[in-house]
Amino acid sequence: MRFYQVAPVLENYWRGIILFGKNVASYKFALASALYDLQREGSDLILLEDLAVPFSAHLCRHLQHAPKQVTSQNSQFLAACAQFNAGEIKHDDLRAMTVKRGFNNVLDAFHNVNNGEIGKRFFIDERKTHKGIRLTDDFYRLTERPQFRNLIHETDARWRLVEQAWAMNVSRNLIAVEYDAGDQQLFSVNGSRRVTITSCRDSLNGYQKGHCFYCFAPISLQSGDDALADVDHFLPWLARDWISNINGVWNLVLACKHCNRGKQGKSSHVPSQTLLRRLHDRNEYFINSHLPLRETLIRQTGKTEALRRDFLNQVWNTAQQTLIHQWEPQAAGPDIF
Repeated sequence: MRFYQVAPVLENYWRGIILFGKNVASYKFALASALYDLQREGSDLILLEDLAVPFSAHLCRHLQHAPKQVTSQNSQFLAACAQFNAGEIKHDDLRAMTVKRGFNNVLDAFHNVNNGEIGKRFFIDERKTHKGIRLTDDFYRLTERPQFRNLIHETDARWRLVEQAWAMNVSRNLIAVEYDAGDQQLFSVNGSRRVTITSCRDSLNGYQKGHCFYCFAPISLQSGDDALADVDHFLPWLARDWISNINGVWNLVLACKHCNRGKQGKSSHVPSQTLLRRLHDRNEYFINSHLPLRETLIRQTGKTEALRRDFLNQVWNTAQQTLIHQWEPQAAGPDIF
């Protein structure tokens, strides 16, 4: 995939797994979250009975706010998680069921993206020989990368987006993911009820590979960090009277403070056509990441890539005629799109 071929670093291969794999259950997100929790303690071998503890814990936590964690009708494993949450079974019972049922498909499918295996392996399946998985050097290198802490936030945000789509039966009622600028959260509307989904920053960061959309400087999702990303309107908010749905996900990017607020920043200027093409590429990543951002972008910008490109050109021309001045920053790093 172009996503990680353009910038073939470990965190982008990992993001390829989290963002672009097809989801019929949330087990991939639970497994990734469980792997984040692991501490290196001598052996690279992680027994299933040890992995079962954080794996089931993450699923039990999500089940408390999102009962639908799989697209199939029944799951003995998820039923056990629900029973544990209700106090009907003990922790040891949940652990035994997790070892027996919880890993049946997810370990085989984890590294598969677009019907093929991704170019890096973060663990080797050794269930038949050693009753567990063996973490690879690439996994440990991943944990040492500057972007690793961002991956934790990105995975949980992606998980929440997918489970909300399932909760609203996205196949029949296409979910519209919307943005609240006040609390910088993504939300959807279910009937008359507004449902907050997750942080906008956490949801967008993976698609930008942890860098400022405009200058490619590294950005952070950690509260209080000097490099904490700003959520920015690509076409400025000042053009809201001429451009409909300017708060749409199609127009939201993450920017460093220098580009968003600095003296040489974008302000109310219109980003250059080079940056407009970059926005199209970023939005196509949304399209290729399946539900629910796919459905949202198609609704907002068009059913085909040609229509989506025309849409962006039209709104860019409108903004250019209104605001006149163009802007493009000096690059702070290599092109990662």
